[in-house]
Amino acid sequence: MTRILLIPGLICDAHVWDATQHALDDLPISVADVTTQASIPDMARDLLARHDGPLVVVGHSMGGRVAMEMARMAPERIRAMALLSTGMHPRKDGEQAKRQSMIDLAYAQGMDGLAQAWLPGMMAEGLTPDPVVMDGLTRMVCRMTPEIHERQMRALLDRPDASASIGAYTAPLLLMVGRQDQWSPIAQHEAIAQLCPQVRLEIIEDAGHFAPVEQPAAVAGLLAGWVRSLKPLVQEATQ
Repeated sequence: MTRILLIPGLICDAHVWDATQHALDDLPISVADVTTQASIPDMARDLLARHDGPLVVVGHSMGGRVAMEMARMAPERIRAMALLSTGMHPRKDGEQAKRQSMIDLAYAQGMDGLAQAWLPGMMAEGLTPDPVVMDGLTRMVCRMTPEIHERQMRALLDRPDASASIGAYTAPLLLMVGRQDQWSPIAQHEAIAQLCPQVRLEIIEDAGHFAPVEQPAAVAGLLAGWVRSLKPLVQEATQ
């Protein structure tokens, strides 16, 4: 049985996938927990161990990094992959200091303080954030802890260079990115697409880094349509 595995990003949980779960509620579907592992490879190994059999993996942001590592480790099990608002390259110059400042902020001001500082830059650039969206995301961040945040941030700093392996992935691949994503811009997804000729790239209008929450109907509709287009996988999943 093929299972759809939704992988959240940094200090995220199932809230990011609410609309997607509803759109695919007739299929075997799970939301991954990536709050306890110390590295991206550890997350990938743990999810492969926890979820048996063939998988369709859908990763948002950091979750996309985990999905690519799963595909590197066990390509025969990853029957299809969707990557949203992510990238493939390793740590950039100056990145460590920026992430450390956010780690320090979470300990000093708590998760609500982190949410107030972090979330606005994740929204669609140039558009006024929806207060309902911001409230839901703030509540999600506050369900996490500074320790979880630090662990995930350090995992991202030491992330594998997925550009060295993603080109070997030949199964169906969907890329999705918000038009106004300031953190993981369209260019990062185009770079992945250049290495994967089978890719389908979708740009979500009026959305930033949290496209699955900012434009839930658009993202869920595209993901559901894509999953159902994988007819052999869907048929297998429902048997």
